[in-house]
Amino acid sequence: MKREFWLVFVAAVALYLPTVRYGFVQDDRAIIASNPAAHSIGAALRAFDDPYWPRETGAGLYRPVTILSYAVDWTISGGRPGWGHFMNALWHGLATVLLVMLLARWLPPLGAAAAGLVFAWHPAHVEAVASLVGRAELLVAVGILGAVLAARRRQWAVAVLCAAVAMFSKEHGVIVGVVILLDRWLQRSDERPYATGFWIALALVMIGFLAAWLAVGWVGESDQAAVFYDRGTWGRLAIALPAVLRAASLLVWPASLSVDYNPQVLPARTGMSIGAMLGIVVLIGVPVVALWCRRRAPAITFAAGIAALSYLPTANLFFSAGVVLAERNLYLPVALPAALVGWATTWVVARRGLRPAAVAVAIVGIVCGWRSFARLPAWRDNRSQLVTLLADHPESYRAHASAAAVFAGTRDTAAARREYQIADSIFPDDRYLNGANAIFLIGIGDTAAAVPLIDRGRRSHAGERMTLRAMFLLELARRHAANATAIADSASKRFAGEQKWYLQFRQ
Repeated sequence: MKREFWLVFVAAVALYLPTVRYGFVQDDRAIIASNPAAHSIGAALRAFDDPYWPRETGAGLYRPVTILSYAVDWTISGGRPGWGHFMNALWHGLATVLLVMLLARWLPPLGAAAAGLVFAWHPAHVEAVASLVGRAELLVAVGILGAVLAARRRQWAVAVLCAAVAMFSKEHGVIVGVVILLDRWLQRSDERPYATGFWIALALVMIGFLAAWLAVGWVGESDQAAVFYDRGTWGRLAIALPAVLRAASLLVWPASLSVDYNPQVLPARTGMSIGAMLGIVVLIGVPVVALWCRRRAPAITFAAGIAALSYLPTANLFFSAGVVLAERNLYLPVALPAALVGWATTWVVARRGLRPAAVAVAIVGIVCGWRSFARLPAWRDNRSQLVTLLADHPESYRAHASAAAVFAGTRDTAAARREYQIADSIFPDDRYLNGANAIFLIGIGDTAAAVPLIDRGRRSHAGERMTLRAMFLLELARRHAANATAIADSASKRFAGEQKWYLQFRQ
C-alpha cells in the first residue's frame, strides 16, 4: 500500500501548491496577521489561556494548538503567508493518507486509493485548505484519524496525544472518543479489547478540554449566526434542516460553491418547507445506511459515522452555531463520498475488471480536481473573494455588506450607501449590520437615516455591541456629551476590550 499512500499524498499537496502565492484573507488577518500570540512560539504558549479570537472581538472559542501551529509557521517564515499555505497543503496531504490507511482495513488498494483521491481533490475542501484559518479543520482531522489509527495499533500514548491535538485544535475534536468506539464496533469480535487505562486517559483529556473551553472560549448567546437572532427552536430548525440538505448536496454534487451561506444564499425561511423535509430524510437516511452497511460495506459505515459526528456540532439542530453552513465544516464529512467511491470502485473491479474501474476513478478524479483548481483563485486575497462571491451569489447580503465597507473605506459614499441598502433589502435582521450601516450614515452626516437602524438594533440583545457604538456616535453627533459618556461607560463594562474603541473619541 505504500505506493498508494504516496500517490494520494502527492495528489493532495500538488493541487494546493498554487496557494503559496496567496496572502492573508478575511479572518486570517485577525487570527494570524494581527494576533501577537500567532507570531512566536513563546507567545503562543503564554496565550494558552486566551480565546481563539482576540478578546476585544468578543467572539471567543478556544483553539490553542491551532494558534501554536501558526506561531511555528510565523517563526520559520518570518510571517510570510505563503509558508502557511504550504503547510496547509501538507496537513491536508497527511489527513488524506491517514484516511486511506484507515479505509484500507476494508477496501483493497485500488478502492482505498480511489477514496483517497476523492478526499484529496473534493471541491468542498477548497475553503479549508486554501484559507489559513482552515488550519483548524486540518488539524482536528489529523488528530481524530491519527487517534483511531494509533488505537488500532494499541499505541495508547500516541492515541491520547492525537486526541488532545484534535480537541485543542477545534471544538468538534471532542467526537474523537466516539469515532474510536465506532471503529472498535466495526472490528472483528475476537480482537482484544482496548486497555481500560486508555479510555480513562481519553476521558481525562476530554474533561480538561471542556473545562478550558467553558472557562476561556465560551461566549454564550452572542455566538450565533444573525439569521438565528430571536428565533425559537422551530424557527432555528426551519433554517438548519434545509442547510443539512444543502450540505449533503455539496458532498455529492459540489457544482455551486459559496464563500457565504447566509441569507439569501440559503433562504431565511420561517416555517416548514420541502427543503426542511428533505433535510429530515438526510438525517434519518445517513444512520440507516450506516447500519445497513455494517456487514456489507463497513468502510461506508465508518465514513458515515465520521461525517455525521463531525457535522453535528455546527448543524444548528440542537443549538445555534456561529454559521448556518460553511464548506470548511464539511472537511471530514467528505470521507463519506470518498468511501462510497472507494466501495464502488471495488465493486466494479469485481464485476467488470480493473480497466473500467480505473477509467471511472480517473474521470471522477479529474472532474473533482478541475473543479477544485478552478475554485482556488477565490481565496487569493480579499478582493478576489468578494468579487467571486458577488458574481456567483448576488443574493448574499453579506457580500453587499462587505462591498459597502470597501466603498466606505475608499470614500465612495454613494456606492457604499447603495450596497448597504441592497444588503438591508435582502436581509434586514442582522443587528451587527444595522449598527455598521448606522455608523456609516452618522459619519456622512445623515443622522435621520441612522435612527431607524439603531431602533431596530435596540429591539434585541443580539449584536448589542455594535448597536451601542452607533448610539454613542449618534449622541456625539447631537452634541449630547453626557449621554455619550454614559453609553461608553456601560459598553466598556459589559464587553471585554470595548473601552479601547471608545477612548479614540475621547482624546
